[in-house]
Amino acid sequence: MHVKLQQHKAAPKKLDIDKYSNWIMVFPLEINQSRPYATVLSERRKTTGGKKADTTPTVCDLPNKQGSHVAYACINDKMSSFELLTLARKLVAEHESFHTKEIAVSVSDFDDIKTERITEAIIAAILSASAEMPSFKSKEKKSEKLARVHAFGVKNSHGFRRTFAEAEGNALARSLSMLPSNKLTPSIYLRRIKELAKENQWKLDFYDTRALQKKKAGAFLAVSQGSPTDDAGIARLRYTPAKKSRKGTLTLVGKGICYDTGGTNLKPANYMFGMHEDMQGSAVALGTFLALTRLKVNFPVECWLALAMNHIGPKAYKPNDVVTASDGTTIEIVHTDAEGRMVLADTLAMASKLKPKLMIDYATLTGACLNSLGTAYSGAFTNKEELIPILVEAGKDSGERVWPFPMDEDFDKAIESDIADVKQCSLESGMDHILASRFLQRFVKNDTPWVHIDLSSSNRKGGLAHIPTDTTGFGIRFTLNFLLDKKMM
Repeated sequence: MHVKLQQHKAAPKKLDIDKYSNWIMVFPLEINQSRPYATVLSERRKTTGGKKADTTPTVCDLPNKQGSHVAYACINDKMSSFELLTLARKLVAEHESFHTKEIAVSVSDFDDIKTERITEAIIAAILSASAEMPSFKSKEKKSEKLARVHAFGVKNSHGFRRTFAEAEGNALARSLSMLPSNKLTPSIYLRRIKELAKENQWKLDFYDTRALQKKKAGAFLAVSQGSPTDDAGIARLRYTPAKKSRKGTLTLVGKGICYDTGGTNLKPANYMFGMHEDMQGSAVALGTFLALTRLKVNFPVECWLALAMNHIGPKAYKPNDVVTASDGTTIEIVHTDAEGRMVLADTLAMASKLKPKLMIDYATLTGACLNSLGTAYSGAFTNKEELIPILVEAGKDSGERVWPFPMDEDFDKAIESDIADVKQCSLESGMDHILASRFLQRFVKNDTPWVHIDLSSSNRKGGLAHIPTDTTGFGIRFTLNFLLDKKMM
């Protein structure tokens, strides 16, 4: 990240406030009148409504030489992580038009733990807002980039290292996902992966279509065969900790459909627009992998990315085709727009054969999950029921919320096939997110603990939590909480 953090243990004095032109401040419900400019801030807040906890910022310019622009809020310190991150995004947005090189943050009159929590949310929002996203405008306006954040009143010494790692991973995920499909074909994507592998000393293997034919990965190849360019494949990245670890391996898997036309079952225009983001699952897996690398975690991590296009054409797969996955499972094709589970089937089978301790996959998989949850939550599925409360808690604590769905065996009746081992999906069911998960579970080998995240919140108008862009990169903050705070690895 290009933004640097400077921490100041004490609360800001008047000289400190007068030094910086842009401030974000958070107070308890009553502003301590001994704080600099407390009278000005209190009076201004009275004009905007009062003494209840703020969900939107109050804004004013201080009567000092700088005319310091302050966005501030008085909060209940028990507000949820999602609410806190959402407020942080709004506070940061009040400074967007200033294009300042420096911004100062003050969290006053809370205990040390709450001060750190609130400051962390603000820093997460600042980093998200300052991340560079793709733009192809011919006349780009040049502006100052944020270079430094000054955080006052924070006594920790870790420098919010994890927040920076999460932000870098999220920025990578969002920037990749926003790229138009002609700017991120599977071959271009692979070049970017190779660059990252070189920068981060990751080991990289790429199974192209010839290698996948040898592995008899017919589920993946059914999707890729419709593409006029033979550049699809599965990338496998490996991170090894500096010290030899006795811990098991974490495996991350991502759906990387760089454009989804729907194939033979062609999508209508209003559903096809935006399908360049159908690779966001792979971007989240890659962003999580980068964040874990930045944190130098003490366990090995693998990242498997299924990269392909779902094209329409004379070679495209069709309903009623029967294909065979790499584990020997025969699949009856029902709908060619259910391509994500096809490329993931072989990827999950190949990755889980290596017996990881835990496997997590991410995919913009089903409209049914979007219809069930909207865009504020993502769906969570697992083959280990005991993980369900931990997943929900990780979502609440991280502010990237997930909601679990059932995975009972009797759902399989809807995807029974008369001609093959399993149907790819069902035309009659409105529970496709559950059926997709039951389908995918067949390809998770060796009783590997497995979590599937259906990214219904991958795109939300106006942003989500601390993320200011419609493309959210949802999942990285959630995953790090699940892995590290909940001690899943």
